[in-house]
Amino acid sequence: MYFASDNSGPMHPAVAQAMIAADTGYQPSYGTDPIMDGVRAQIRGIFEAPEAAVYLVATGTAANALALATLAQPWETVFCTPLAHINVDECHAPEFYTGGAKLSLVGAGDKMTAEQLRARIESWPKGDVHTSQRGPVQLTQVTEMGRLYTLGELHALTSTAREYGLPTFLDGARFANALVALDCSPAEMTWKAGIDALSLGGTKNGCAGVEAVIFFDPKHAWEFELRRKRGAHLFSKHRYLSAQMQGYLDGDIWLEAARAANANAARLAAGLRSVPKLEFVEKPEANMIFATLPRHEHQRLKAAGAVYGLWGDLEGDADERLMMRLVCDWSISHEMIDAFISLAKG
Repeated sequence: MYFASDNSGPMHPAVAQAMIAADTGYQPSYGTDPIMDGVRAQIRGIFEAPEAAVYLVATGTAANALALATLAQPWETVFCTPLAHINVDECHAPEFYTGGAKLSLVGAGDKMTAEQLRARIESWPKGDVHTSQRGPVQLTQVTEMGRLYTLGELHALTSTAREYGLPTFLDGARFANALVALDCSPAEMTWKAGIDALSLGGTKNGCAGVEAVIFFDPKHAWEFELRRKRGAHLFSKHRYLSAQMQGYLDGDIWLEAARAANANAARLAAGLRSVPKLEFVEKPEANMIFATLPRHEHQRLKAAGAVYGLWGDLEGDADERLMMRLVCDWSISHEMIDAFISLAKG
């Protein structure tokens, strides 16, 4: 009963097979391999963006930090939510790679509104040499609490950013999960909604370790290439990144895997609604579930071998409610889901 993270699941067989197929003979290095040429063309086609600059890195932290470094000057501030990965999960990597850009927090949780963003931007006086200058806006889709920005919400936020001449970067570690949940096109959820740059996640959705960074305006291409190399994230045997992304995209495996993950989470959520002591923190919208249970219930679940994220210690007041995070990937079986539901019901 493993629901700790979609980072923990296996590669999708199609991705593994693509890597095996690439593991023969000799190919050019550092991203000049012919597989990458195909991947670049494929991503441009998927996003209806023929001029987009497309690059691959191995981790989400590298994708986020290097992309933001390309969009932000060291004296600027990046606007993000308090729960954004770049604020709580990346060990100051954005600050490091930007050369010192500040993070300005917007809202109180995992989502921001256009009104909150406007107020936070206005809190930094324009043209005051003594303060941070206004910089990029960063959004996460699916959010860190498993929620979604609607297309309307994205439009409102990017429109606000553009009023101030600011670009918007989308952390899409679970982009595919959001895409199938909203039932829209990749273009509709990115550049058509005003997004300037995107990290397209693969690692959480069936890849071994690959993320794409996409700039819809190619003017950023050369700077990103330099920053990727200078930041030690340009792979020499790049074909193994390219092959993963190729296997991920071919035949819409990325969408198939995301649909499976979301469906698994929906099955799990449906079963957990009949657990008397469980309360959902947020309505599950993709492949993550946040809920609370009394500590004694967590003790029982953990003792039975259930693995999931837990906010708080297992020792303490038996009746204190603690938050849990349950994440489903494409590979989790219905048997595993049903076993956990049965255990939770007691």
